[in-house]
Amino acid sequence: MKREDLNFLPISINVTGKKILLIGGGKVATHKASILARFVTDNVTVISPYFTKEIKQLPFRFIEKMYEKEDLEGYFLVYVCTGDHELNRQIKADAEALGILTSVCDAPLLCDFVSPAIFKQEHLTIAVASNAQNVYQSVAVRDRIAKLTQDGILQLDQSV
Repeated sequence: MKREDLNFLPISINVTGKKILLIGGGKVATHKASILARFVTDNVTVISPYFTKEIKQLPFRFIEKMYEKEDLEGYFLVYVCTGDHELNRQIKADAEALGILTSVCDAPLLCDFVSPAIFKQEHLTIAVASNAQNVYQSVAVRDRIAKLTQDGILQLDQSV
């Protein structure tokens, strides 16, 4: 399968009370964790042999260790951000065997889901996705929405 063959369904998933696992503690994991923290603060666990100072500031549970297959048990969603491509593939295979939806950061061909560029204002969330084709385009459109809102051109209040 090639990247252009991918077809992601844009949906919003209810994660209330669902356990989410993030594997990795570096720069990419920190970015992903900071996005997660905007939506969910309880029931998120981060596993890694090391953590950035920034990720440790987030309201998650941290376990300092190497990944083991047993770490996946009981989780609903898994984000894989280790930087080790072989380990990422193994985690994806382990999660798939357990029926757990998995996103492997920077590897769309291994993902069950991908995270869109997100603009959030109160209860309204606007997600911009490019079907894992061009993340920079998604971010640019999201930033344009934010700018139009900030400048008062795009009204997102409840009276609309």
